[in-house]
Amino acid sequence: MESQSIQSLVNAIKREILPNLGSHSFLSPSPYDTAWLAMIPDPRQHDCPMFEECLNWVLHNQKEEGFWGDYDYDEHETSDGLECLASAIVCMTVLKKWHVGSPLIEKGLKFIHENAELLLSRNKHGKFPRWIAIILPGLVDLAHAVGLEIIFPESTERAIADLFSNRQRILKREELVDKNQYYPLLSYLEVLPRTYKISHETILKHLNGDGSLFQSPSATSSAYLATGNKECLAYLQSLASNCASNGAVPSVYLVDEDLTKLSMAYQLVKLGLTEFFDREKDEILAQIYRNYKHEKPITKSIHSIAAELYKDSLEFWLLRMHGYSVSPSSFCWFLEREEVRDHIEKHSEYFSSVLLNVYRASNLMLPDEHQLEKARTFSKNFLEKIVSGGTRDESIISSSHRKMIEHELGLPWMARLDHLEHRLWLEEKDACVLWMGKFSCHRSSLVHNQDIMQLAVQNFVLRQSVYRMELDVVKGWSETTGLSKMGFGREKTTYSYFAVASSVYLPCNSDVRVLVAKSAIIVTVADDFFDMEGSLEDLEKLTDAVQRWDGEGLSGHAKTIFEALNDLVADFRVKSFKQSGKDIKKNLQHIWGETFHSWLTEAKWSRSGGAPSIHEYLDVGMTSVAAHTLVLPSTCLASPTRPLQQLWSNPYQPITKLLMVIARLLNDVPGYLKEEKQGKLNFVLLYLKENPDASIEDRIKFVQLLLDQLKKEFLQHVLDELCELPKPSRQLHLWCLKVFHMFYNSSNRYDSDTDMLHDIQKALVVPPQVPKLKPLRPLPEQLGPKPRVFVTKSLSGQFGLERFPRKSFIGYRMGSQTGPVNRWEKMYKSSSFKLCFA
Repeated sequence: MESQSIQSLVNAIKREILPNLGSHSFLSPSPYDTAWLAMIPDPRQHDCPMFEECLNWVLHNQKEEGFWGDYDYDEHETSDGLECLASAIVCMTVLKKWHVGSPLIEKGLKFIHENAELLLSRNKHGKFPRWIAIILPGLVDLAHAVGLEIIFPESTERAIADLFSNRQRILKREELVDKNQYYPLLSYLEVLPRTYKISHETILKHLNGDGSLFQSPSATSSAYLATGNKECLAYLQSLASNCASNGAVPSVYLVDEDLTKLSMAYQLVKLGLTEFFDREKDEILAQIYRNYKHEKPITKSIHSIAAELYKDSLEFWLLRMHGYSVSPSSFCWFLEREEVRDHIEKHSEYFSSVLLNVYRASNLMLPDEHQLEKARTFSKNFLEKIVSGGTRDESIISSSHRKMIEHELGLPWMARLDHLEHRLWLEEKDACVLWMGKFSCHRSSLVHNQDIMQLAVQNFVLRQSVYRMELDVVKGWSETTGLSKMGFGREKTTYSYFAVASSVYLPCNSDVRVLVAKSAIIVTVADDFFDMEGSLEDLEKLTDAVQRWDGEGLSGHAKTIFEALNDLVADFRVKSFKQSGKDIKKNLQHIWGETFHSWLTEAKWSRSGGAPSIHEYLDVGMTSVAAHTLVLPSTCLASPTRPLQQLWSNPYQPITKLLMVIARLLNDVPGYLKEEKQGKLNFVLLYLKENPDASIEDRIKFVQLLLDQLKKEFLQHVLDELCELPKPSRQLHLWCLKVFHMFYNSSNRYDSDTDMLHDIQKALVVPPQVPKLKPLRPLPEQLGPKPRVFVTKSLSGQFGLERFPRKSFIGYRMGSQTGPVNRWEKMYKSSSFKLCFA
C-alpha cells in the first residue's frame, strides 16, 4: 500500500511540479507582500483592488488561530512570531481598506490581543530586531489611517513604546540609502512615516533595472502608489502573473531560474529522493553545467551578493558531487573582493545560510585547492561566531538554522550516514533556505512543496520497515551460524547492519546490504578471535583452512567462523552468478585468505613482542582492517556487468588502496591508548617509537594531517567520472569510508555498547518528526500494525458519511490541494473531491 502511494506521489511530482521549475511558484508565499499588492487600487475602478487574486488569498488563508502565514510557537524563536504579528496587521489593514472580511479582522485582533505580550516580551530590554522596529510602528500607523484600531494589551505598552523609540533613533541615525545597512531604509518605503519626506525623484533614482525597489514586492507596491511609475507597474504585473497562480506572492522577486532548479535538485539529493528522479536531476545538472561554462557577469549590486554567492556555492557542490569538472574559483570570487568580504563581515548573521553553503562546498576539497582552503577558513570563522551568539542581531538566526550550523561544524561530512542525513533534512524546517527578504532570514525557502515533503516522509518510513525486516534476516543468520553466541569479544550484529543500511543508499538493493552486513559480522568475530581468544595454533589452523578453503580438522570457534564464512561466500557466488553469469568463488576466497593472513601476522607480532616498522605495519594493517573485504565483493552485485579484473586487480585500484589505508588510520587514532594497554600494535604508537621526541599532540597532529591529505586524494578518485571503476563501485567505496569515519571520528563508537543506540533508533524505528506536514492520509506507524484506508468519491454531492465514524476522518484532497480534519465540515458538500478515512 505504501509503495503505491509513493509511486502516485512520484507521478504527480513529475507531471505537475518538475516541468514548472522555471516559474517562481515554489517560493514560499509572503502574506505581508501579498497584502501590499492587494492594497493597490484598480486605476479604472478605484473601489476595487488591481490584484484581486491577492485580496482573495488574504481572505481565504487566515489560520484558525487568527494569523496569516506559518508560525509554530518556539520559545527560542523571536522572528517567526514577530513576522507573524506584522503580517496579521497588514492583512487586516487591507481587508479594512476594501471593507471585506470583518470576521477575519475580529479573529486577527483577538490573536494580537492574546499573543502580543508573549511575542513582544521575548525581546529582552527592548532590543528588537531592526526590521521589526521599522515595520511594526509603521503598520500600526497605517492601520490607524484606514480606521483600524490595533489595541495591544496594557502589559505591552512599554514594549510598544520601545518600538516607536527605536524607530525614531533608526530614522535619525541612518541615511535613506546607507551602504552599511544590508537592507537600507528605502527598502522599507511602505512603512516609513509620512513625516519622513521622500521625493519621487529619490524613489525613481533607486529603482532596479527590472522596475523594482530592491526587488521587494511590498516596497515596489508603495513606490507605485507614490509615483505611478510604469516600470514599477510592469514589475508588479509580472510578479502577479508569474507567482500569484494561487494568489500569493513571495517576499522577493525576481529569483534566478537556475537557482530555483539547483535548489530543487539539492532538495531531492538531501531528502534521499534521487532514486525516483535520477533522470530529471541529471537533466537539471546538465543544463546548469552548460550555463556554468559561460563567463559570468560581475555582480553590480551589493544587495544581490547573497543570492549570487549562495547559487554559485550550491552549483559547485552539486556539479562536483556528480562528477562534473568545476573550479573553486566559480564561487570563491568573493575572496578577491575586499568590499564583499567587508560587507559579509559586517552583516554575517544575514549571510548565515550563504556561509553555510560555502562551508559545505569546501567539504569537497581536492588536493592543492588552496583557494577552497581559504573559503573554508573564512566561512568557518563566521559560522562559529554566529552559533556562539557573537552577532549584532541574534534574532535573525532561527533555532532550526542554528542547529544545522552546529551539525555542519560539529560532524565531518565524511562521518555522516546518508539515511540519518535524510532524516535531519526532513525534520529541520530551515534546512534549505536563503535570506533574501526584509524579514526573518529564513522565510525564503527556495523550493517548498508539500508533495515532495510527503514523498520524502513516506519513502523514509518505508525504508525503515524494509531495514527492520532485513535486520531480522541478519540476526537470524547470526544466530543460526552461532556467531552471535561465541561467548567472547563483541556482539555487533545490529551495529553492523545499521551502519551498512544507513550508508549504502542503493535503491532496492537488499542483497548488498544484507551480505555486506554479514561480512562485517564475520570480520568482527574473527578479528576478536585472533586478538583475544584463539591460541596461536588455532589461529594458524584457521588461517590455513581459509587459504585452502577446506575446514577439515577445525573445531570449536574456528569451525564456527569457517562455516559461517563458507555460507557467506556461497551466498555471494549465487547472487553474483544470477546477475552476471560469473563465478567469483576464487576472488572471494583470495580476498578472505589475505585478510585472515594479515590477522595472523598481527597476532604473531603482538605475542612475540616484536615491533615492525611503520611501513611494514601499514602494509599489513591496511589489509587487516578489512575495508576492501567488505566493499569489493559488494561491487560485483552493484556493478555486475564490469570485468572482474577492474575490481579485484592486485595490487588494488588506487581508490581501494586509499580506502584501506585511511580506514586503518581512522581505526588507530582513537584506540591507541587502549591498544597500548593490551600490548597490541598501533600506527600512532609505532610513530612515537620511531620519533621519540614527538609529544602526544605532535603524533596525533601528524596522523590527522596525513588523513586529511589522503581523504582529498580519495575523494578525487570517487568523483572522477573518467575513473575505470563504475560509479556504483566508487560510491560504495565512499560509503564504506563514511562508516569507518562515523565509528572512529572522535572515539571508538563501535566498541561502545551504548553510543550508537540513539542513532539506530532514529534510523530503523522512530518515524521522522515533521510537525508542519499534514499528510492526506496517516503513515503506517500512526495506524498501528494493520492500517486500513478507505476512499469514497463524490458522484452527486452525497458521500454517505454515515458509513464512517467521524473520528476516523483524516482529510480531503481537492485537485492538488489537501486539507486536515478540522476543515472537512466546510468542504464535504463539494462535488469534486475525495475524502480519506482510516
